[in-house]
Amino acid sequence: MKNIKRVTALTLAMVMAGSLLAGCGGKEAEQPAQTADGTEASGGGKKELNILMEDVPDTDYVIDLLDDFEAATGIKVNIESVTYSIMHEKLLTQLTAKESNYDVLVVDNYWVGEFVEAGWMEDLGPYVEKSGFDTSNYVDTMWNMVGEVDGTAYMIPFYNYMFSLIYRTDVFEDPELQAAYKAEYGRDLVMPCDSMEEYVNITKFVTAQSGPKLCGTVNQAMRADPIAMEFCSYLYSCGGYFYDDQGNVTINDEHALKALELYCDSVQNASTEGAAGFALDEAFNVYSQGGAASYITHNWMLPKLEDPAQSQVAGLSGIANIPGGHAQNGGWGWAIPSNATDKDASWSFIEFIESFESCKTRALAGGSPTRTDVFNDEEVMAKYPTNEVVLEIMNNAMMIPILADAPQLVEVMGRELSEAVNGDKTPQEALDIIAQELEKMN
Repeated sequence: MKNIKRVTALTLAMVMAGSLLAGCGGKEAEQPAQTADGTEASGGGKKELNILMEDVPDTDYVIDLLDDFEAATGIKVNIESVTYSIMHEKLLTQLTAKESNYDVLVVDNYWVGEFVEAGWMEDLGPYVEKSGFDTSNYVDTMWNMVGEVDGTAYMIPFYNYMFSLIYRTDVFEDPELQAAYKAEYGRDLVMPCDSMEEYVNITKFVTAQSGPKLCGTVNQAMRADPIAMEFCSYLYSCGGYFYDDQGNVTINDEHALKALELYCDSVQNASTEGAAGFALDEAFNVYSQGGAASYITHNWMLPKLEDPAQSQVAGLSGIANIPGGHAQNGGWGWAIPSNATDKDASWSFIEFIESFESCKTRALAGGSPTRTDVFNDEEVMAKYPTNEVVLEIMNNAMMIPILADAPQLVEVMGRELSEAVNGDKTPQEALDIIAQELEKMN
């Protein structure tokens, strides 16, 4: 990205003083690497760091800061940017090897249980303590998801992809649509609304009035990850969850059944044709081209939708919590592989990229914050006043359980939810199978 304020050299120097000049992690620091002319390269033994990342906007905002890191440390960072669908498999190949080619990890929240149980992530506690890095700035729901697990800090939160409701203010404030809705239902058309049931009813009404040129919503119902994550917002907001307080599986109870019935109704009767095969890019394209009045999606879509270069509906969208009050939380965390070859250099990058200054720079570019001090920064808030709403959504967001088998759970959910949406199984049949498989993972 262009014209982004760079982190100052002074800030970089302060960050690096806490990490590069003092080894961490319980092993002796390696001898400084030598450059081609025999002089020492800064940053300990590693002259280059390799990171595998998803091809999303927040990765671009990290790439924009790499020159600053290299200028301060002499360490070059190579980022391999790939689609989400192949990340997990590529990481497993490296994490199970004697040494990893990836020096820093970005870990999706539902890989956390698997990576912790396998021992693939380094305990960052010694690094945090020795460098004085302040973890108290992170939003609790993020820290408890991609930060600390059972009292151990394995990750530093990177960015959030929590869901939210994005909706067209011009559509829902249209006097003709409002009058037609009141004439049919005897109540005012209000968006955002209070319940998921009302949301589905409203979006069905818009589709009936305006579709196919303008559908009430556009779902991200592709199997497996998109449909599983989108459905979770329906699940939580209908009062459901995977377990009850005693640890009993509840993914097939009456709350979950209501949620899945509403979700199927949405895809079949309120959404764009073909939505059962949509992931985030396809849904974004429909909404950004004016084809949908709302959608439940990642909150970081809003800055993209407000950019006239990317969206035909720039300036026409609002953002709110999921009707019912509980969004599906999501996020990534930075981690160091247990088999990394120079963990001090790896930590130096994490400390740099998660400094307040780096996080603020990324947020001003349109990135998704995880730190309260960045959310509340005057300059960030002035540019993105909707961050006040985003922070409120995040504080009430819920996450899928941290399980070693969470990736398998998402696959099962994707398969069964898709079959329910396509009419191959009843919602209850699909949920019963998910519950059976979850029992085996418990």
